[in-house]
Amino acid sequence: MLSIGQTALVSMISHLFFIYLTWRMMQGVNFDPIIRKGHPALGRIFLLFVAIVIGASVSRFFLEFLQWSQQLVYMF
Repeated sequence: MLSIGQTALVSMISHLFFIYLTWRMMQGVNFDPIIRKGHPALGRIFLLFVAIVIGASVSRFFLEFLQWSQQLVYMF
């Protein structure tokens, strides 16, 4: 039961870390030309959703890769 909790905690931390990392990287890109004038709040919310999607996908990749590497011992 403890390993399930540890896996959940690592997954949550990983997702938050990669979402934050994606958000920080997106700050360096100029999105002003694609955001409609007069709606900067909606543009920020949209960029937050994009950061969540990208960050969670990257985190899922790393977590699956970690899981696969742990399962390699069952091959031999």
